[in-house]
Amino acid sequence: MSALVDRWRARLPGTALCAVIALAATFVSSAHGGPQFLYALLLGMALHPFSQEPRAAAGIDFCMKPLLRLGVALLGARIAADQVIGLGWQTAVMVVIAVVSTIGVGVWLARLLRLPSSFGLLSGGATAICGASAALAISAVLPRRPDHDRSTLLVVVGVSTLSTVAMLLYPLLAAAIGLTPAQTGVFLGASIHDVAQVVGAAHIVGAGADGPAVIVKLSRVALLTLVVLAIGIGVRAQMVVGATDTRRPPLLPGFLIAFLALVALNSAGLVPAGWQPAISGISRGCLVMAIAALGLKTSVSALREAGWRPLALMTAEAAWIAALTLALVVAAR
Repeated sequence: MSALVDRWRARLPGTALCAVIALAATFVSSAHGGPQFLYALLLGMALHPFSQEPRAAAGIDFCMKPLLRLGVALLGARIAADQVIGLGWQTAVMVVIAVVSTIGVGVWLARLLRLPSSFGLLSGGATAICGASAALAISAVLPRRPDHDRSTLLVVVGVSTLSTVAMLLYPLLAAAIGLTPAQTGVFLGASIHDVAQVVGAAHIVGAGADGPAVIVKLSRVALLTLVVLAIGIGVRAQMVVGATDTRRPPLLPGFLIAFLALVALNSAGLVPAGWQPAISGISRGCLVMAIAALGLKTSVSALREAGWRPLALMTAEAAWIAALTLALVVAAR
């Protein structure tokens, strides 16, 4: 018991630092608008010197690993099978095509831009599924390269920024084309990276867009486990063939098994509706603290070394999924 108490006491300073950054990011987002995740990243990066303090190390690592996994797992409580089934087969097929093709385009363009294929998987998966949350989940099953944390941070910064731009521009684009509110909601849910930005864009459009937007977006989130499983299988196969290092990541991490279990419980009606706002709030709080920790661990000078190619890749991925889903929505009118 004393060892457990000592372990939690060692985590307290770093965890408290991440919590303060998360609260500050939440306040700025609430007061001035903009993405909570991006503010947490930028504030964490500004306070990077604190990550060199030995007393903070254990808590920062706790937020980047167990707390992150808890946040991703709790996302499952927002998804129910009947929501996905209610989309209809055409919308479901569109979502699958958009997700798979965006990841494929990400890997192809990464090679074209002389970036690691793993970066294309990470950025493509984040763009295709649910932004920063997907980036953190996919990062957990990718091999630990020397630039692993920096790549994850680049993707989180990129998708958070592009998602905010999309939140502002896509409703204007849909109005210019003449989409109905329901069609606009499908387009927004199928193309914008982060759930919060999907909701924000739907509110810009007005009544009739928010329901389809959130349901389509959650159907993309529901594909997270399948995508991570497929990536995990691929990574393990490459390590078997290659393998100077016999340590292999788990085929499906425990937090994604918990994610699936919560989806199943919610689908069976065993997660009370009154609990869902609290669960969603806890999930988002965990993820914001995890991203604050990621920002703390990364210096601005390390980001500068990345160059223009990662941003070009993520911009192209965002343009691809937007153009593809918009074309499919217009074709289905």
